[in-house]
Amino acid sequence: MQFVPTSAPWHRYVALGDSFTEGLNDADPARPDEFRGWADRLAGHLAAATDDDVEYANLAIRGRLLRQVVEEQVPVALEARPDLVSLVAGGNDLMRPGADPDALAATLEAAVVRFREAGADVLLATGVDPRATPLLRRARARIAVFNAGIWAVAARTGAAVLDQWSAGWLQDARLWDTDRIHLTPEGHRRIALAAASALGVPAGDDEWRIPLPPQPARAFRVAVAEEAAWVRGHVGPWIGRRLRGTSSGDGRAPKRPVPLALPRA
Repeated sequence: MQFVPTSAPWHRYVALGDSFTEGLNDADPARPDEFRGWADRLAGHLAAATDDDVEYANLAIRGRLLRQVVEEQVPVALEARPDLVSLVAGGNDLMRPGADPDALAATLEAAVVRFREAGADVLLATGVDPRATPLLRRARARIAVFNAGIWAVAARTGAAVLDQWSAGWLQDARLWDTDRIHLTPEGHRRIALAAASALGVPAGDDEWRIPLPPQPARAFRVAVAEEAAWVRGHVGPWIGRRLRGTSSGDGRAPKRPVPLALPRA
C-alpha cells in the first residue's frame, strides 16, 4: 500500500521514541552537548521542501519502552497538534526475554489511531535485521513478527513506513557506532533521507541507497578482540542496568520538548 499524505506539506512535526529518534551518537555541530540524529535531519528536509515555516519537537528519550513512549510522549504530542508524527519504539522491548511482538504491535496501533483521528500523518519504522550481530540476532524472530505487525498497522491506518529491515546497506558495520545499536552520523544521514523518501519528500537523489565500498575482512585476532571489547563495554553495562531495574534515560528530559520553528536555509 502506497502512503498517501493527508496534510502535506507539513508544518508541525513531532518525533517520538527512544534513543534511535533522540539521535544518539550523531553529535550536533551547532550544539556540542546534544545529539542531532535522523529525526532532526528529517525536519530539515521538511523545511527545505516548503516555503512556509516548519515547527519541530523531539520528545524521544533513550531507554524508553513502548509503553512509556505511549504514556509519556503521546499525550504531549497530541496537545501540540502536529500534522506529522514519527513514532518509532519497541526495540528496547524486543531485546528483553519474553517480549510479545503481537502485543507491542497492538499498543503501537492504538497510538497511531489516536494521531490519525487527530488529523496527523504518521511515520513508522521497521526494526533493522540483526542477523550480522551474534547476540542481537537472538531476537531476530521477535523483530520480524513485530515488523509484520507494523506493516499491518500501516495498511489499516494509512501510516507511512520507513523500511529498515530490507535496507541491505544498513548491514554495513561502518554505519553503526561501537555499541552496534546506534547509528553513526553517516547512518543517521542516510536514514533521514530514507525517511524523507518514505514520506514522498524530495531530498535529492537516491545515493543513500548505495552501499559503502567494500572493505577488507577483519583478521581473526582483531575480530575476537573487538567482540570482547563490545561485550565488556556495552553488553555488560546493559545487563547491569536490567538487573538493577534502571535505564539509561532515567532522569532525562526531551531535548526539544515543544515545537519550535526551524531556521530558514
